[in-house]
Amino acid sequence: MAIERSLLEKYGPLISLPQLAELLHRSPDGLRIAMSKPHGYAQEIKKARIKIGRRVYFRTPEIAEYIASAE
Repeated sequence: MAIERSLLEKYGPLISLPQLAELLHRSPDGLRIAMSKPHGYAQEIKKARIKIGRRVYFRTPEIAEYIASAE
């Protein structure tokens, strides 16, 4: 829960793709390419994905859950 709370304070309820890439220590293009293929971690991250118009965001609580399970 501490991870979720800190992510919510920093990013709010939605995280943009560049913010998520920074959080995961990846480049935005690298993360985008990984999510286009059936990689293990990318499939978990895709579950948190939401599109608003043309923009892609990720639900912060689900990203926090993924990070907590990966530790």
